[in-house]
Amino acid sequence: MAKFQCVDELVKALQPIDPVYCFRKHSLKLSADWFNNNFPGDVLYAVKCNPTEAVVKTLIKNGIKNFDAASIDEIKLVKKLSPESKIYFMHTVKKESSIKEAYFYHGVKAYSFDSKEELDKILKVTNNAKDLELFLRIQTSSEHSEIDLSKKFGASINEAVSLSKIAKVKSKKFGFSFHVGSQCMHPIAYSKAIKDLGNIIKKSNIIPDIINVGGGFPTTYPDLYPQPIQNYFKEITRALNKLNLTKTPKLICEPGRALVAESGSTIVRVELKKKQHLYINDGTYGSLFDAGTPRFIFPTRAIQIENTPSKRLVPYSFYGPTCDGLDYMKGPFMLPSNINTGDYIEIGQLGAYGMSLRTNFNGFYSNQLHEVQDKPLMSIYEADENQNIKTLFA
Repeated sequence: MAKFQCVDELVKALQPIDPVYCFRKHSLKLSADWFNNNFPGDVLYAVKCNPTEAVVKTLIKNGIKNFDAASIDEIKLVKKLSPESKIYFMHTVKKESSIKEAYFYHGVKAYSFDSKEELDKILKVTNNAKDLELFLRIQTSSEHSEIDLSKKFGASINEAVSLSKIAKVKSKKFGFSFHVGSQCMHPIAYSKAIKDLGNIIKKSNIIPDIINVGGGFPTTYPDLYPQPIQNYFKEITRALNKLNLTKTPKLICEPGRALVAESGSTIVRVELKKKQHLYINDGTYGSLFDAGTPRFIFPTRAIQIENTPSKRLVPYSFYGPTCDGLDYMKGPFMLPSNINTGDYIEIGQLGAYGMSLRTNFNGFYSNQLHEVQDKPLMSIYEADENQNIKTLFA
């Protein structure tokens, strides 16, 4: 991995024929510092969002010491890079072999579940261990989020009441968790989930030791401008205070996208231009899945080595390199009117899920990763001449 002052320098030096992925250490430092300094509890990084070793190492170096893992391979990665870090195994459907390895070989004590079968599995495999932290994930609405998780995970209120009574007895520490969905666009989603949690606490008469408010904290895109993340934290605090609990549970969260999105970008090459369609060398089977299926619109910037970019920006859509017609990104992606075959495009906000979702489909794959030191195309953390981190979140 090489280091460059900026993306333009990288393109001029390498003139890559395959996609190139860039990451920015300083962006990761800014986001990690902000979460550690502002969230009223422990911050867990959701490894699935970007498991690249360089990214995880940088987060660890900047104070992220807790991790939300969904698989045994993610657990192995964290333990390899930071043996002393605490890992929470938060997938609610786990292999017995993964639980066994996590508990007996990696010392993982915290596990999530949303069904009696999964709870029984955890207890059986760990031989009814007395040092477990068990998290019951409840179902909650994802109406304010761009990606819905409510259909796949979570116990209903009625199920949660009975399950919480069993898990409380079987655990050293008991917690409730929820996830409002990815890229949540309104803080009220968290207070709604906490209200549901309050009903479960009343009916079960069980006050948890820990409440996990999950992830879903947003970043910014050209068509998605969320409220400041500080508003989400305030909404969480207000909602928890309204529960009037006799003891205060510890609070944890699992950010992914909000921590790492800004830090990464993909450099693609235009292979063909057909009117308003650009055929590029990466796509939905590569780092641009979110531009295809959920139709995220990413920030873009042309890098034209031979020509001066036109000041007139026009909307384009992208086709990826595979033979699949689904390898299509509608956009619109605003780029110079004179962009053409052989030019490059930087696509931003791809530190989140871009590296995670790549495949080898049709033989198209790239693993070129380089560090750059310029600012990301969009940011809620980067300060400019007239702003600082505090005013961005005031």
